Amino acid sequence: MYRLATRLGLGGWVLNTSENVQICLSGETEQLRHFIQLLRVEAPAASRIENIKVTEREYEAFTKFSIHSSHDIPGEITEISPDIAVCNECLADIEKPGSRLDYAFVNCTNCGPRFTIIRDLPYDRARTTMQTFAMCSDCREEYEDILDRRFHAQPTACEQCGPRYELFINGEKTTSDTGIIIEKISEYLADGGVALMRGLGGMHLACDAFNAAAVSRLREIKKRDGKPFALMFRDLETLKQYTEMSPEEEESLLSWRRPIVLLKLKGREGFTPGINSGLDLLGVMLPYMPLHYLLFSQLKTNAIVLTSGNFSSEPILIDNDEALRQFSSSTDAILLHNRDIYNRTDDSVVRIIGGKERVIRRSRGYVPSPVNTILNTEGILAFGAELTNTFCVGRGRKAFLSQHIGDLQGLETSIFYEQTMARFLKLFRVNPTLLAVDMHPAYISTRAALQFGDLPLVRVQHHHAHIASCMAEHGLDEKVIGIALDGTGYGDDGHTWGSEFMICDLAGYTRITHFEYLPMPGGDMASEEPWRMAVSWLFKVFGKDLISLDLPLFREIDPEKIELLLQMIIQKVNCPLTSGAGRLFDAVASLLGICQTATFQAEGPMRLEAMVINGFKEAYSYEPSDVICFDATLRAMVADITTGTDPKIIATKFHNTIISVIFETANAIRSQKKINKVVLSGGVFQNKYLLEGALSLLKENDFEVYAHAAIPTNDGGIALGQLAVASKRREIKCV
Repeated sequence: MYRLATRLGLGGWVLNTSENVQICLSGETEQLRHFIQLLRVEAPAASRIENIKVTEREYEAFTKFSIHSSHDIPGEITEISPDIAVCNECLADIEKPGSRLDYAFVNCTNCGPRFTIIRDLPYDRARTTMQTFAMCSDCREEYEDILDRRFHAQPTACEQCGPRYELFINGEKTTSDTGIIIEKISEYLADGGVALMRGLGGMHLACDAFNAAAVSRLREIKKRDGKPFALMFRDLETLKQYTEMSPEEEESLLSWRRPIVLLKLKGREGFTPGINSGLDLLGVMLPYMPLHYLLFSQLKTNAIVLTSGNFSSEPILIDNDEALRQFSSSTDAILLHNRDIYNRTDDSVVRIIGGKERVIRRSRGYVPSPVNTILNTEGILAFGAELTNTFCVGRGRKAFLSQHIGDLQGLETSIFYEQTMARFLKLFRVNPTLLAVDMHPAYISTRAALQFGDLPLVRVQHHHAHIASCMAEHGLDEKVIGIALDGTGYGDDGHTWGSEFMICDLAGYTRITHFEYLPMPGGDMASEEPWRMAVSWLFKVFGKDLISLDLPLFREIDPEKIELLLQMIIQKVNCPLTSGAGRLFDAVASLLGICQTATFQAEGPMRLEAMVINGFKEAYSYEPSDVICFDATLRAMVADITTGTDPKIIATKFHNTIISVIFETANAIRSQKKINKVVLSGGVFQNKYLLEGALSLLKENDFEVYAHAAIPTNDGGIALGQLAVASKRREIKCV
């Protein structure tokens, strides 16, 4: 603001408040108009100007343009920037002689930590975890020089006055010399070692991505069976040697948000299957901290595994003492720094589907940017789902969705959940007056709301929340055809839903049809052991004759286990009914012999998607009636399997069948209800082939189609939907 106003010869002032940025200008009319135009054109890359409100006031002559001190307007808030990847100018600084040569915490107004260090608004150094670092005279001079790019950059620091890294070996500190640290870490990784490194929003575990023994050891340390690891490559050109990449994928990789992007491997040369369990997708990212660039300047490998520093099912670790306690004996080196992480954040994950960036895990680089809605969200607190949890708080017409919290079933994650919720309420000045939860009575998130206080409570059906989340993202407030496909959600009838075709608006819904219910032997165990759903489906169609079928399943699973499962189904013991689309994908993965026991969430569906043949259009038949029955589909699949049809063809035909069901069911509802807008949501739509196929077919037939982009289609978006439903019901006085 200052540079622009000074360049144009305008007088006045600017100040930052907890509500907005206020500018007072005086000058010639044409110059004032030019200022407003350039304000948008020259705004920093990471900025987002929501609107510019211009009003006239009594003329005041100013001799210069100045910056006034920030001040807090009680009850009002402004947005907080997410953390920003280090910029090219700062990278150049770490190569220049001086106090920032090889300095791992270099930053400026255009880059560096934001959300992870902020304690309160307005955003000033005293309200961040940089408060404990007194600026040296050189940094202070830059900080106070309006023409310097570090002017009022709150995390600004250098080797003389800022945070420092320290290297620990066997739990003992060995050095704080950056040059030695980088050299030692590089040596350990080159020798097949594993290092724990404190990053921007938490700890990371790292090893050489091309060293099979190191990868295997890292998996043992994390207690992580099969879930794919994310890799960090040294640069874009190197990454292109290993993966296929579209312009949209390249744009996401290079953006200031620096997410993990899911890319298709060109081949497996050099990669151990232990990296990503043999899948054809690889989660990759580029360096985003000065430390990463310093490391790659000495590393010989082109890529390192960089995965969250925690044990599986626990939140990413942020405490130095805990890091030393938990990992000193299992890792070769621990690299810690002394700048507190106030708001922990995992790396975000995105995938390009249909030419758009679709956020799968929303965290670093994206949070806490709000979702701008058309609703009055004031005072609403939505508690989210139990798995892949986020929560959401409402302020005015903005919805602030939390960073990825994770699965609430662990004690540490539940503590993280409650702590972060308290911080969001304080940070965004939200005084809760209405609570929104999932209908499931046993969800930990639902129980958390019941203990929160004596406030009005809105219970929202899981799949209605999915659709409402997508509607809120796209500013819809009308009747739509909602199609929610996922694995699990508590239904009105007490059964487990997951394939819902609804007519709904934000206030309510009518379930039109769904996939036929199947027994889910063992309850939640069925999602961990896909063969259970295969046996359940086979028994429904073939009865006890299923045992005689020549299927991989019966060669891979103990016959006694199958017999026991059949008795459970026949006697209806621990066999809740499910219509979950995810369970159908599990069953097909089992039938094809590609996943009998899942080592990570949605392994079967992911392996099934990896088999798809693009351009192959054949599909199986199915039976649409009051419910959607796939008995004919199963009979045809079994026939294909037993006659030796290529499993890739079977997998593709199954996907095409589901795409056909989506379109034909939506078309039938449109004919009956005269509604043309279709909203797609639910974790199944993380499947690239399925979502692109459904979008294409629906659009070709003149539907207006909406799918998630900025908000996760999985349960990470549920809280936004709960908030939207609660807002609408309050508006029409249904609370």
